[in-house]
Amino acid sequence: MNKITKDHSTEMPDLSPARNRLLYGLLTIITLLAGFLSRRLFGDHAFIKLYVGDALWALMVFFGFAFLLRRRSTLAVAAAALGFSVSIEISQLYHAPWIDDLRKIPLIALVLGFQFVWSDLICYSIGVGTGVLAEICFIQPFKEYRMAAKKQ
Repeated sequence: MNKITKDHSTEMPDLSPARNRLLYGLLTIITLLAGFLSRRLFGDHAFIKLYVGDALWALMVFFGFAFLLRRRSTLAVAAAALGFSVSIEISQLYHAPWIDDLRKIPLIALVLGFQFVWSDLICYSIGVGTGVLAEICFIQPFKEYRMAAKKQ
């Protein structure tokens, strides 16, 4: 019988080390605060009131999922964030008394929303897309730069 041995030198290195939870936690909180401030400071502007808050909400969801799914690909995190956001929006089509009572609680209302709006789906796509671009264009290159600097 031939023994099957595993040559550890041929294993692929981990090209995408885990995301930094501190960074993604901070990004989640900063995005949450930006959403509150956009409503507080610029809520009189219809565009900001109707669209920016929803895009920031989805961006916050992306960063939150990146925090939780720290070893998953950017695409997997984006799919999870967009799926969650769309599911919440679709749930707004359901209006039983018990869930409408829950929606009266401010914190729960921020998560569940009130009514289904088609444009929110576009805003969620833009928010998650912004998170993907931020990760690919800014966060990953900075991480790779830091890793290269440590090796020198």
